[in-house]
Formats: sequence, structure tokens, C-alpha cells
Amino acid sequence: MEEVINDVVDPEDLKKFERKYNKELVAGNITTNTQFEYAWALTRSKYGNDIKKGVGLLEELFQQGDEQTQRDYLYYLSIANFRLKDYEKALKYCRAILHVEPRNHQALEMETLIKEKMAKEGLLGMAIVGGMAAVALGGIAAVGFAVSKGKS
Repeated sequence: MEEVINDVVDPEDLKKFERKYNKELVAGNITTNTQFEYAWALTRSKYGNDIKKGVGLLEELFQQGDEQTQRDYLYYLSIANFRLKDYEKALKYCRAILHVEPRNHQALEMETLIKEKMAKEGLLGMAIVGGMAAVALGGIAAVGFAVSKGKS
């Protein structure tokens, strides 16, 4: 799991995905695959602003996705927010997956990593105190995910 968290995109790869994305943007026809590739590259950047931009693109994809892709987008959103050190949001996305798939090994592993990092940085207690807000926000994603799952 830490390999995924610590993976940094090659700047040339990021430029390649950005060119492809911008070309499709100008043509008015961005494919889901192109948007995802660019978003995933951005979230693996060493720059916070790139990661935030990637989060925005992943959130858009989540809204348009089907059951399987929504689960995937939640996972990548968790990773991106972890990289931004927004551990509460990262945990929220993990828990949204676990709400629907309680035995999802990737989400369970990610949740453990997030909790360890929060404990190490002394944030776990704050997350528990602020948990009601996180649960409320997490519920929004989980409900959307669960509703789309019910449509299948």
C-alpha cells in the first residue's frame, strides 16, 4: 500500500496526460479514460495544487460513474487526500467503500494506514471528536454509492 501512496508520477508522463486531456477538452469530447489517466497522474504529483486538481477531476468522475468505477474513484480519492495530509477526508472515502463492501481488502488496508498515520501525528483523537461531521460527509458519498449499487 505504501508503494501506491509514495508513487510519484514522472513529470514527462504528467505532461503527456495533460496534453491528451487538453486536446480532448478543446475538441469538447473528454473521454472518461483520458480524464481518469490525467486525474491519477495529477494525484501522484509532488505538488499539492496538482493533487487538488486531480481530486476535482476524480470527484467529477465519481458523480458520473457506475457502481464499480465509483468504488475505484473513492479509493483513488482516499489516496489523493492521504497525500494531501487530509486524513479525515481520506478516511471518509475509505469508510464509504467499506459501508458497501465491508471486506474490501484495499479499503481495509488503506483505512489501517490512515489510522496509523493519524495516531502517529496525534490526529486520531481529533478525528474521533470530529467524527460526526466526517460521518455526515461520508454518508453523502456512501449513499450515492449505495444508491447507484441498488440500480444494478
